[in-house]
Amino acid sequence: MLVLFSIFYLNLDVLVLEKNIQYFVVEEGENPSTDYFVLPYLHKNKIQFERVSFGQIPPKEKLKGATILFVRYVPPAWKAVIEKYRSSISAIYLFMDDDLLSWRSFGDMPLRYQAKLLRYSWLNQRWLRSIGAKLLVSTPWLQQKYTEWEPILLKAQPINFEVDEPQTVFYHGSASHYKDLCWLYPIIEESLQRNQNMIFEVIGDKRVNKLFRSLSRVQVLYPMRWPAYRSLIRRPGRHIGLAPLLDTPFNRARSHTKFFDITQAGAVGIYTEGSVYATVVRHEENGLLLPMEPEVWVEAILRLAEDQSLRQRMLEEARQCL
Repeated sequence: MLVLFSIFYLNLDVLVLEKNIQYFVVEEGENPSTDYFVLPYLHKNKIQFERVSFGQIPPKEKLKGATILFVRYVPPAWKAVIEKYRSSISAIYLFMDDDLLSWRSFGDMPLRYQAKLLRYSWLNQRWLRSIGAKLLVSTPWLQQKYTEWEPILLKAQPINFEVDEPQTVFYHGSASHYKDLCWLYPIIEESLQRNQNMIFEVIGDKRVNKLFRSLSRVQVLYPMRWPAYRSLIRRPGRHIGLAPLLDTPFNRARSHTKFFDITQAGAVGIYTEGSVYATVVRHEENGLLLPMEPEVWVEAILRLAEDQSLRQRMLEEARQCL
């Protein structure tokens, strides 16, 4: 059923060019909808903006005269803030690149996805109308269907990827390595924050996916059988391998085979000092042997990521041990 919105239409091209208006792009996380549609439009109009997640609420001072642009979803926390400070907020937009306001369009989707769309999109229609929200859409079909909104069509634009090759840091452990992964989490978090060209790859189950879900640029691979893993590490594109070992009864029985995995993946390894890895790793020659101190690991990861010649030299040495 077509939802009709009787709102005053204000041309977005005029609005976004006004000075001293703070833009907040509210999104669940980094996503293709923002990257392909919203950001190109804002960049085109030379608008300064801030990308914020559902739980990142700016102080009321920053909301004065601000424009709020919701990408697909309206989270409850932001809804409450807008209700409180609506009179001081300049404009509110909802961008959608699916028919999120029609039950028929997603009624046959998985129940969990239906529930999400109902809560964050469909059930907010009346509220959006009451606050004078405006609509941005991705296709002429949506523009035609919701014509009473006088929606603005945003055209998809290709993403301008960085020219530099992303630096892939990886940890390939099994379920028995979960404590080591928990130890690694803050190290990965800080490394990703300090190097925007870095990606972290990890193998793990639902627990691991949940652990790293809040971090950007983390790829969680589902556990696989040994033949599939051997094929995986032969593919190029990995640069730094991590092999932490907490001092636990289980870890004391480990062998140094991860040195082989990391080297065969074409990467340089960071290994735990005083562990089994000392039998094959020569510090600063074919890898790094470090104490289990998070800040030391962060600096080592960043150092290797930034020094290609150092990585190449140590990788060549490590390959002599295969």
